[in-house]
Amino acid sequence: GGLNTTDLAALTTTQLGGLTATQLGALTTTQLTNINTTNIAALTTTQIGGLKATELAALNAAQFLAITSTNIGALTTTQASGLSTTEIAALTTTQFGGFKTTQIGALTTSQAAALTTTQLPLITSTQLGGLTSTQISALTTTQVGTLTKTELGYLTGTQLQGLTTTDITNLTTTQVTGLSTTGLAALNVNQVLAFSTTEIGALSTTQGNAFTSTQIGAMTTTQVNALTILIG
Repeated sequence: GGLNTTDLAALTTTQLGGLTATQLGALTTTQLTNINTTNIAALTTTQIGGLKATELAALNAAQFLAITSTNIGALTTTQASGLSTTEIAALTTTQFGGFKTTQIGALTTSQAAALTTTQLPLITSTQLGGLTSTQISALTTTQVGTLTKTELGYLTGTQLQGLTTTDITNLTTTQVTGLSTTGLAALNVNQVLAFSTTEIGALSTTQGNAFTSTQIGAMTTTQVNALTILIG
């Protein structure tokens, strides 16, 4: 990186386009923060791939928001996991839509906890497949509360095991109707005990019949009564 900050700020889009991924990766964070947003937006996927995780984390807010969704989707898992929590929370809905399953799965628990209540309801079924139970455990109850019943229905039993008992207790009756039968059957005893009788009453008979004998054996008397009324 022989270019000084003034040189970098003055580069045209064409000139910046001539830099290789290796050259961009050699820039210091100070140098990188002097590239204007127009040039950031014009970077190719190859060029963006040359940036170190520390460089990406050092971008200012305007620069980060200038990264296209295509380039967001081209980030390596190492680059994605290196984004700051501030950057994760700042992702526009378009940028967030560019995230691939592998990138979602590479997010740290701190990054997962930084996802906003605007971003989470927009997560696709494909993206949801990348979330681990550990990441789901890191979500706040407020975050879980923004997941739609459709999104909850996409979660596997293993993923649902990441929900805390508080998360389950605070699910709305609409949300619980989205839980899959395989997901319900995979819940641990403590999670089952977290269901309110109102939540159990909101389930379909098919969902009610999904509870295993072990789960039913652990239920409280009031829960069993609610389940009995549900499935007859």
